[in-house]
Formats: sequence, C-alpha cells, structure tokens
Amino acid sequence: MKGIGIQVNDHNDTGDILDLKIEPIRDSSNKIVGGLVIGVTLEQNISLMLLAHQGELKSNPDLGVGLEDIVLSEDYLAFRHKIREHLKKDGLAVSQLDLFEGKPFKIVAEYGK
Repeated sequence: MKGIGIQVNDHNDTGDILDLKIEPIRDSSNKIVGGLVIGVTLEQNISLMLLAHQGELKSNPDLGVGLEDIVLSEDYLAFRHKIREHLKKDGLAVSQLDLFEGKPFKIVAEYGK
C-alpha cells in the first residue's frame, strides 16, 4: 500500500533529520531483533519530493520539485504547477496547495484509492 513504509527522522526525533528512524527491539537475551520504524509516510514522501531535484531519487529519477530554487524565483505559479505535476507522478491527488509570497505554505494531498 502506498503511503506505508520505513520512517525517517523528522524535527520531533533525536538524531539527524532524514536518517532512518530506528527504535531497537531486543529479545530476552538482549539481542536486537528489529528496529526499523514502519508507519504512514504520506507527509514524509511529500517532503522528500519537494526537497529533491530531478535525478536525485534513484527509484524515480523523473521525480523531484527542487523547492529550494524558489528562493531565487518569484514565479510561484510555476512552482504550484510543478508541485502538482510531481505529486501526481507519485499517485497523489492534491486537494489544496497554498504557495504564495508572504503566506504559510500548505499542501493537502492523499494517495488515490
């Protein structure tokens, strides 16, 4: 199912951001038997697609918005189109996308059913 997978650290976790989220599980003899955190990855996937430039994601080199480039641009409309296009490539349906100068950035999207 899309939207479920291995979690990465975010600003709420200890450790480096975007490192694998690991919570070691030990058996009775104290051996590690598990630890990768599996969960909902919708927000994580959107964030990674926004951060990545095309060619940076090995599994899908055509995917990546490169949102940091907006710092040098004033064409918010082009970035809104690019965001919708790239999220759609990953199977996300965007119901709300707010990206305007001087306003909070907001995306509401979900994987198609």
